Amino acid sequence: MPFEHIWCAVPVYNNKDTVKAVVTGCCSVLRNVVVVDDGSTDADVAALLAGTGVAVLRHKKNLGKGHAILTASQYIEAQGGIYMITIDADGQHYPDDIKKFIPLIHEGDSNIIIGCRDFNTDNVPEKSRFGRKFANLWLRVETGLEIDDCQSGFRAYPVHYLNQLKFKGSRYDFEAEVLAKAAWAGLQLKTVMIDVHYPKPEERVSNFKPFMDNLRLSLIHSMLVGTRLLPLRHKLLVTTPRKKELSILRHPGKFLKTLLQENSTPEGLATAAAVGTFLAILPLLFIHTFVIIYVAARLNLNKVVAVNVQHFFMPPFVPALCIEAGYFIRHGTLLTDISFTTVFSQFSDRLLEWFLGSLIIAPVGAVLMGGIFFISATLIKKRRQR
Repeated sequence: MPFEHIWCAVPVYNNKDTVKAVVTGCCSVLRNVVVVDDGSTDADVAALLAGTGVAVLRHKKNLGKGHAILTASQYIEAQGGIYMITIDADGQHYPDDIKKFIPLIHEGDSNIIIGCRDFNTDNVPEKSRFGRKFANLWLRVETGLEIDDCQSGFRAYPVHYLNQLKFKGSRYDFEAEVLAKAAWAGLQLKTVMIDVHYPKPEERVSNFKPFMDNLRLSLIHSMLVGTRLLPLRHKLLVTTPRKKELSILRHPGKFLKTLLQENSTPEGLATAAAVGTFLAILPLLFIHTFVIIYVAARLNLNKVVAVNVQHFFMPPFVPALCIEAGYFIRHGTLLTDISFTTVFSQFSDRLLEWFLGSLIIAPVGAVLMGGIFFISATLIKKRRQR
């Protein structure tokens, strides 16, 4: 692919101290660079970059990083560009690492390439390490894909496909949403290792608002998981050859081995156990197993763990506990007589109380069981690595 079809996009919001060095570095690697000033108030970005030869687009007010990326993408496609490499303006990434993306860009025009940050460096915040693992888990649930660093903003997008997708998020939540929806649309997600620079805490500047941005991320992931649970086919922008699935009749041994090994990381096993526990406690009369298998399949969870964890919550103890909790919610006292008569002759009341109680017991049980599986799987993994 000719270099003139590859652009660099730099979304900027109040990064006056670092943006010029980042843009200059990008210009040393790529001929075409566009900067989107997302309503900065600390400097006149266009004046700051005068003489660099880059195109500067401006939002009159701050619309969010995701909106700035889409503004750049639409502009680049209009200029005949095919790929857009986005890089943050805060100096966290090294523009020279753009060169690492080029070989993967040449492999095809429908790959999204994510720069996987090397955290073996100084001053990496613990919240960044945790956030990275947590975000990776969400993406695995939503798409079944294992990506080492789906929070990195250093990425390459094929603009033709990106501009066809519809998004709800426009800020940091966009970067989570775009990967899931791109994967659903048939685009390939690939990674490349990049270096990263974290200033000392007292020198660090971040536009991430912990409460609002974490709330937005939680909402977008809830929406993605909810969409994933619906039995709907997503519109494919790219058709990829489907993998042959193992037949349980022709290859029962291989089939069982595949089920046991799918999403077998500590995080994956814990999530499967938590989801299986939550559903097992709900009053899904006679259909627990079917619902658990469906949800586990849609969310790419380990089906063996999700299905078998329900055996810990078989009647009568857990349903009775839920009924007691639900009865207390309704009447403010405990049901002192749980018998055949009080349960089955007043079944509609007990079913309502079971449901109400399960809304309390199920989340608690899911957290406890997920924690047990995570700790156990982590210890076993460490023991095997010795």
